[in-house]
Amino acid sequence: MLSTKIKEATRVPHQQVEKKVVLRIKAIRNEADYANLLTHFYAYFNAVEKAVAPYITTEILPDLAERRNSSYIKADIEALGACVDELPDCLTPAINNIPQAIGALYVLEGSIMGGPYIVQMLEKAGLSKGFSFFSGYGEASGQKWALFTEVLNNIAKSENEEALVIQSAHDTFLRFGDVFGEVEVAKAVPRPSSTI
Repeated sequence: MLSTKIKEATRVPHQQVEKKVVLRIKAIRNEADYANLLTHFYAYFNAVEKAVAPYITTEILPDLAERRNSSYIKADIEALGACVDELPDCLTPAINNIPQAIGALYVLEGSIMGGPYIVQMLEKAGLSKGFSFFSGYGEASGQKWALFTEVLNNIAKSENEEALVIQSAHDTFLRFGDVFGEVEVAKAVPRPSSTI
């Protein structure tokens, strides 16, 4: 199945993005930090959504109108008292056809599966709001993912189209990681030794 091939082919860039996001979440100390993280998600997801819009219609993905999108991220940012006036720069992968669009959407839709874990990390950091995006589809998240992968697995009509889907998903992960730039682990500041 194509969804299995994509998962295997994108393992490395997926893990790289995941690591950057987790490090950023671990550095969150307040709502402003969280809002800052969300602006990175919003900048990228919004840009990719605009790029796939001409190709992914309700004829391709029947429940498209019911799917979570970057407007949820914007609402979360605003719930935290911030705005989307200043966003980080981002580049989307080349999206010029349906296979490339569905490959990019694989990354966006797939992010719902990790959302509950992100919410748990945020709650441990003392946050209590701005979770509508990471909450995904709630109890229906698994079902929504299954519906998406069913469409994905039937979209490519040739090996060339499969390759386009896989490359687009790979590039979408890479460009998403770029939005966060270099993320370093915060190092503990050593305490001065006592001179007494």
